[in-house]
Amino acid sequence: MKPIFGAITALVTPMQNGRVDEKSLIDLIEFQIASGIHALLPCGTTGESATLSFEEHKGVIDLCVQTVAGRVPVIAGTGANNTLEAIELTESAKKSGADAVLSVTPYYNKPSQEGLYQHFAAIARAVDIPIVLYNVPGRTGINMLPATVARLAEIPQVVAIKEASGNLSQISELLLCCPRDFIVLSGDDFTALPSVYLGAKGVISVVSNLEPGKMAKLMDAALKGNMPEANRLHFELFHLMGAMFCYPSPAPAKKGLELMGRIASADLRLPMTTMDEPALARLEKDMRELGLI
Repeated sequence: MKPIFGAITALVTPMQNGRVDEKSLIDLIEFQIASGIHALLPCGTTGESATLSFEEHKGVIDLCVQTVAGRVPVIAGTGANNTLEAIELTESAKKSGADAVLSVTPYYNKPSQEGLYQHFAAIARAVDIPIVLYNVPGRTGINMLPATVARLAEIPQVVAIKEASGNLSQISELLLCCPRDFIVLSGDDFTALPSVYLGAKGVISVVSNLEPGKMAKLMDAALKGNMPEANRLHFELFHLMGAMFCYPSPAPAKKGLELMGRIASADLRLPMTTMDEPALARLEKDMRELGLI
C-alpha cells in the first residue's frame, strides 16, 4: 500500500454543459501534482459523487488514475448507502488501478452501529483493496462511533478513517482506541492542524483544490513538528477555508478554480446551484488577499 498522509485533495469534478469536462479535470490534476500535493481523491462529496451516474463515476476514477500515472496515490470515492452498489464501485476502482478507496457511512438509511460494521465488513470481504472509512455525520445523519471504528480497524483492508465530525474529542478517542498503525485523517480543513497535533496523519482537504502547495506545506510542517510554520500557514489559509463553505460545497471551490483559470467552468449539477452575490463577494475578497486573483 502506498503511504496515506499529508494533504489529500478532495477533487471537484469539472463540468460543462451538463457533462464531465475531462480536459479541465486533467489540467486540474496536473496543477495539483505540480504544486506538491500528497494524494488525490476523485469522486468524494466535493466531486459531486451523489449526482454522477455509475458510468460517469467510474470514468472519472479511471481518468484520474490514468492521468496521475503513479505519481501520487489515488484514493477513489466509492461509497454508497446501498452495500451492493458500494461493492460494485469499489470493484471498479480496483480494476481502474486506484491505490485505495474512500467509503462513506450509508446516508439516509441511518443504520445501527452493528449495521455500519456489517456494511464495511461486507465491502472488505468482497474487494481486496485498502479502505479509508469516511465519517461525516453532518451530511449522512449518522455518526460512526470510535468503538465501531476500532472493530473495523481489526480488518486488514480497513487502514484509515476520514473523520469529518469536526469533533476533536472524537478524534482523540479514535487515536486512543484504534491500533497505532491505523491512520486518522481530518475531514475538515479547520481541524487539520489540531488533528495532526493530536496524532492524525493528514487531511482530506477542500481548500487544497485552490491552494494545493500551501496545504501540502502546512501538513509537511505539522507532521515534522515545525509548529510555528504550520500555525503560520493555517492562519494564512484560514479565511479561504471558511470561504469554501460560505455557500453549499463544492460551489465555492469550483467558482474559485474558474476565477483562477484552472477549470473552464464552475458549472454544478442540480440540486447544487451557483453562488449568490454575497457569497461570491466573500470568496473573491479572500482569494484576492492570497493573490489568487
